[in-house]
Amino acid sequence: MSRPVFTRTRTSETLTGGTRTGEYAEQLIRGRRATRAFRPDPVPEDVLRAIFSLAGAAPSNSNAQPWRVEIVGGARRDRLADALRTAHAERRVTADYPYAEDMYAPVHQERRAAFGAGLYAALGIGPDDHPARAAYDVESMGFYGAPHAAFLFVTGDGGPRLAADAGAYLQTLLLAMTAYGVASCPQGMLSFYADTVRDELRVDEGKLLVGISFGYADEDAPVNQVATGRAALESTTTFHS
Repeated sequence: MSRPVFTRTRTSETLTGGTRTGEYAEQLIRGRRATRAFRPDPVPEDVLRAIFSLAGAAPSNSNAQPWRVEIVGGARRDRLADALRTAHAERRVTADYPYAEDMYAPVHQERRAAFGAGLYAALGIGPDDHPARAAYDVESMGFYGAPHAAFLFVTGDGGPRLAADAGAYLQTLLLAMTAYGVASCPQGMLSFYADTVRDELRVDEGKLLVGISFGYADEDAPVNQVATGRAALESTTTFHS
């Protein structure tokens, strides 16, 4: 069985707390990033099983585990990518969870704009080059070249409280991938075509929350050098005593 490739800064220290454990946590959590260019090499099956088994340890309310995950690779991945590109071209949007630009507060919009500016600059796409941006959206339907994709469905009534549990699963999955040296990119846009995913994968349970493209990163791709900042602790968190 494959083991995680992430190692602690000092391997002599056990994971029992303290500064060295904190360094490992920093390395793992801050080392995760969204990858948008992948090598074609598939992830070995034993690594896939180890990652998704570990992700299953995610917390959920009363241990309900209200999620279902569908994973594609190989020919099935290629057929689904073709179907998604067709649905996107035909504007057959079927989102299980509504999306609207006005769900973001002004401060959120500022952060999104800053990220978008960095992303498109790395791609060499100008701010007013709408055809190039549209072409990049089409590329995202092909999972940015990743050899695998996972689709996270919320089961039960699929409501917001259960979606929160699925969000905990999602972060656990992303960190498990990072620990095993597998790059990933959660893609909300893939969830805009929920019926297409359901039809292609013959899924009849749950609401599609997000798709995740994953595989091994193309480290030479400029888009993978984009660095994203985070809000200062004081702007998002209050300590009460």
